[in-house]
Amino acid sequence: MQPAIVADQSDMPRSVSQDQPRYLTAAVLPFLLMHLACAAVFFVPFRWSYALWALGLYYARMFFVTAGYHRYFSHRSFRTSRVFQFVLAFCAMTSSQKGILWWAAHHRRHHRYSDTEDDVHSPTRNTFFWAHIGWIMSRKNDATEVEWIADFNRFPELRWLNRHFLVPPVLLAVTLFLAGGWSMLVWGFVVSTVALWHGTFVINSLAHLFGRRRYKTADTSRNSLLLALVTLGEGWHNNHHHYMASVRQGFFWWEIDITYYILRVLSWVRIVRDLRLPPPSILHPPAEAV
Repeated sequence: MQPAIVADQSDMPRSVSQDQPRYLTAAVLPFLLMHLACAAVFFVPFRWSYALWALGLYYARMFFVTAGYHRYFSHRSFRTSRVFQFVLAFCAMTSSQKGILWWAAHHRRHHRYSDTEDDVHSPTRNTFFWAHIGWIMSRKNDATEVEWIADFNRFPELRWLNRHFLVPPVLLAVTLFLAGGWSMLVWGFVVSTVALWHGTFVINSLAHLFGRRRYKTADTSRNSLLLALVTLGEGWHNNHHHYMASVRQGFFWWEIDITYYILRVLSWVRIVRDLRLPPPSILHPPAEAV
C-alpha cells in the first residue's frame, strides 16, 4: 500500500498517544514475512562472500539513509546537484523505509515536537515498540505530510519516487537474484534489509534511552559510540538534537562519524558542497552536562 500524498492537513498535528494505534496490514505483513524469510539462510547454499555482500550492502545503504533521508532531505545540512539529489533519494529508498518525502517529513515533525505528545516516535512518551517500529506501521502516520517537506515536494521526480516507493528495493532485490540466485537474494537483500531496518530504528528508540548527554536539550537524546558505529555516525544523537543543521554529528575528532567523512571526500570533487558545521559558539563551551 502506497502512502497517500496529502494536500491539506488542517487538523495536524495530532498526539500519537491520544488513541490506540491502528496498524496497516499492508505494512505489518511484509515486515513479519521479511523477518521470517531470514530463516532461509539455513536452506540456501552458503559462501562467506554472501555474508560479506550482506554486510557491504548494509553499510552502503546505511550511508544513503544517513546522508540522504536524514542529513540532506530532513535537515538540508549540505547542498548538491539535482542529479545527485535523485541518486541520494533512490539509493536511500533501496532500504525499503517508504518514500523519501514521507521519511523526511516525519523526521522534521519529530524534531519539532521531540519527546512531547506530538512526537511521532518518542520512547519516553510511548512504548519502546512504538518508537522502534510501531509508528511506521500505524495508519495515522501513513500519509506524506507535504506541508513539512514543501521545499523538496516541488520536484516531480521526488514525488514520483515517493508514490512508487517499492520500485528501488524491488529493483535491488531482482538485480541481486539475477546476479547470484537465491543465496544472494536471501543474504544480500533479506538479511541485509532486516538488519538495516533495526540499525536505523535504534536511533528513534535506544538513542533516547541509553548513552551520555553532553548538551542539555529539551528532549532525551543521548550519545552512543556503539550506535554511531552501527549507523555510520548517527549515534551522536544528543549532538544532533543540540544542533540539527550540522552535517557532522560527531562534533569532536574522537567521535567517529563515517557518513561525514564520506561526504567530506565527496565535497573535494564537488559532488556535494556547502557542508554546514556547528559554529564555535555551539561547541565551546558545551552546555551543562546532564
